[in-house]
Amino acid sequence: MIGFIGLLVGVLLGLVLNINIPDKFSPYMSVAILACLDSVFGALRASLSKSFKPDIFISGFIGNAILAAALAYLGDKLGIPIYIAAVIVFGGRIFDNFAIIRRFLLEKLKNRQRGD
Repeated sequence: MIGFIGLLVGVLLGLVLNINIPDKFSPYMSVAILACLDSVFGALRASLSKSFKPDIFISGFIGNAILAAALAYLGDKLGIPIYIAAVIVFGGRIFDNFAIIRRFLLEKLKNRQRGD
């Protein structure tokens, strides 16, 4: 739940504040945002399965963002688009977590309809 609230606050701040990121930082920010979204979806999944731990979420949120941005920077310096690997991995994990969340919620809905 903390992750979802943080996501909402971040979206609202992004809509209210007029912050422009220079084009040269776009790959770093896009990968960092994907990494953070991965952490948020992971937190939502953990929350639904009653295994959410705030310290794991915070460390993953910050660590994933820093690692993803660092990989994008390293790839930029080497002339290799390493950030694409991060996009693939984090994108895949986001879809996996979403699928698990969806299945969990559908199962919960079915159990409610049956009266379990």
